[in-house]
Amino acid sequence: MSFSGFPTGTLGFLEELSRNNNRDWFTENKTRYQALVQDPALDFIEAMAPSLAQLSRYYEAIPRRTGGSLMRVYRDTRFSPDKTPYKTNIGIQFRHAMAKDVHAPGLYLHIEPGDIFVGVGSWRPDSKALAKIRTRIAEKPELWRQVIDNDGFNKQFCLAGDRLQRPPRGYDRDHPMLETLKWKDFIGIKALTEKTIVSSRLQRTAASRFSDGFPLIRFLCEALELPV
Repeated sequence: MSFSGFPTGTLGFLEELSRNNNRDWFTENKTRYQALVQDPALDFIEAMAPSLAQLSRYYEAIPRRTGGSLMRVYRDTRFSPDKTPYKTNIGIQFRHAMAKDVHAPGLYLHIEPGDIFVGVGSWRPDSKALAKIRTRIAEKPELWRQVIDNDGFNKQFCLAGDRLQRPPRGYDRDHPMLETLKWKDFIGIKALTEKTIVSSRLQRTAASRFSDGFPLIRFLCEALELPV
């Protein structure tokens, strides 16, 4: 399946949603949400299946309205002071088949007015996963450097996420990999333009960037003892 891009009205709809983030407005505009966000997102997910299959059989494109690669539009407000009910971005994540949560190593597309990017890696891994990743980096620093110094990754991605101010527990201040071990997220980010997401180039660009970033996915999966 080919993908021609998101509609030109997609970003405008997300801007409207951010100004009218309430259930009445969303209910009145549900058909617009489906036409401008949900349906094209599902088409993109389906179109990405062959590219993902070339990277790994453990990363699948699941074009379902719920429970698939498209993240929910509904926010979990239970523990947040912000009670607005809807997300004002499009989040698409291709997760590892054996670790089906948002924090597992994954491939990600984020679309939000003023903030459009592809991402690869592990966002907010739990404490056990984080410890395993840090152990892998500390024990195999040469493998980590091969990932981030690789031309495909280095020229396309920058590392992003939250970092500790102090050394993580169990590591000395003079550890040679200390600055890397301070990361709490292990993700690479590559910005995209608005023109890209409304054109057929989006599918090819995302596939290419995911391929460039896959060495990081492989490193993280090996650290977490996941097949890849």
